[in-house]
Amino acid sequence: MTPSARIQAAIDLLDAIIAAARDGGPAADTLIARYFKERRYAGSRDRRAVRDHVYDAIRRVADRPETGRAAMIGLVEAQPELAALFDGSAHAPLSIEPGEAGAAAGAVPGWLQSLLAAPVEQDALLGRAPVDLRVNRLKATVAQVAPELPDATPIAGIADALRLPEGYPVEQSEAWKRGAVEVQDAGSQLISAACGAQAGQTVIDLCAGAGGKTLALAAAMGGKGRLIAADTIRNRIDRLAPRAERAGVTCIERLLLDQGHEARALAPLAGQADVVLVDAPCSGTGTWRRNPEARWRLTQARLDRLVSEQARILDFAAPLLAPGGLLVYATCALTDREGRDQVDAFLARQAGWSAEPIEADMGRAHGHGLLLTPGHDGTDGFYFARLRRTA
Repeated sequence: MTPSARIQAAIDLLDAIIAAARDGGPAADTLIARYFKERRYAGSRDRRAVRDHVYDAIRRVADRPETGRAAMIGLVEAQPELAALFDGSAHAPLSIEPGEAGAAAGAVPGWLQSLLAAPVEQDALLGRAPVDLRVNRLKATVAQVAPELPDATPIAGIADALRLPEGYPVEQSEAWKRGAVEVQDAGSQLISAACGAQAGQTVIDLCAGAGGKTLALAAAMGGKGRLIAADTIRNRIDRLAPRAERAGVTCIERLLLDQGHEARALAPLAGQADVVLVDAPCSGTGTWRRNPEARWRLTQARLDRLVSEQARILDFAAPLLAPGGLLVYATCALTDREGRDQVDAFLARQAGWSAEPIEADMGRAHGHGLLLTPGHDGTDGFYFARLRRTA
């Protein structure tokens, strides 16, 4: 592919990504993989260059652009050398017309600006994320793993965490293959640690997904106790089984829930749990470093639905706790509606609960919980709170 053809390929892909974001279609990575599967003539350098163009354009634009061409013309403002590649030659984009406007630059969609928690450093939301690892204490210690990964550095305040440079191929390492490490953002590790899970307890990960936090809880429990990973999406929870096998975890029970009827399946567990983790479905505003196109998918209506769903999940989670039990609420979101306000509303409508302070070497107190941000803490963005059942 010529450099100009790469620009046109990026425009074509951006058109597909914009449509998918608008209509709830596949993620950008999926669309890029499909595009090149159908174009075997594109070499590895072509694929890398096109992908870089696409993500550079996505990261630059906060509000979903009208077209891929507008997104790429906007990128010319940041990378002026690209202008010459709009030359109208074969397989190339047409020349940029005088006065032809590109998509405006921005970090946060305009409608969302006022909804972000006040301490959030917006310019840092789209930086390149490092690769964070959790050393699996069921199989190894940090001291044992560190020599195998000489590029890794410890993360202050998180005992089992190591950090590698962005893009590091950790899954090719022997440490990963034998289950000594898991890829897990440092903020996510801090949330798992805040659960204080111990051997012999009954612990429920209520929105387990593929089980990253479930595995961290299993390690904290020493693999002993009852650990239930629940979710409403089968293909997510099915991914936990091979991960647990690699990690050497055998204490996990998987529980598939019927969305809208979760309480029915959870009823036998009422009043039994020592710890319940609610890592609730959310806007993902804290993960834009890894998934910048998520800004183009989020709408006010979708945020409203998520806030309602979070409240509903908290309400059917609460009866699972034994008296004195701990409910940890977390979202990888940075809007107050999903974090601080959600916890305030729960405490207002549920009697017999109190919030506990969180002791941590990173983050900032925000409402009854802790706020982590890429700019302040170098982690993904999270809000989480510890809520104790007192009656």
